[in-house]
Amino acid sequence: MLTVSDRGARGESIDESGPALQRRLRELGYEVLGVELISDGKETVSQKLRELCARGDARLILTTGGSGLAPRDQTPEGTLAVAERVVPGLMESARRSCCAITPLAALSRGVAVIRGASLIVNLPGHPKAALETLDSIQQLLPHALQILGVAGACDQTGRGEGNSRS
Repeated sequence: MLTVSDRGARGESIDESGPALQRRLRELGYEVLGVELISDGKETVSQKLRELCARGDARLILTTGGSGLAPRDQTPEGTLAVAERVVPGLMESARRSCCAITPLAALSRGVAVIRGASLIVNLPGHPKAALETLDSIQQLLPHALQILGVAGACDQTGRGEGNSRS
């Protein structure tokens, strides 16, 4: 879990999305290895994602925040900078599903990419939107991780369902 927020990193606001996503991931059977809070910016995001992927234990990396239209919202750019392959259908599906809840979901610029054995997914920064987006794609994640060859490395059950690490 990686929360991207200038105000949060400066201690001016409390991160609500990170903890909410943590709870939901645990409900879905994922082991959350850590939650970090960093400031916005392409370089900040790409550097942290490189570090997380290099560790080798985080197979699913979710970011929250920095995927909107504000000038400092550069999470997608930082994510694309580390991408080895892009998974456009994942976020296309999320936006389509979330637009049924609010048309504003079409303004989310989040991307999903693969780097090494990690699947990186950008979620919105607002807690409600982040949870709705995760919920809209959660049924796809076990299969995506299994195809990536990740399930065998991180799934304690060997079934490719739940118990994955994020």
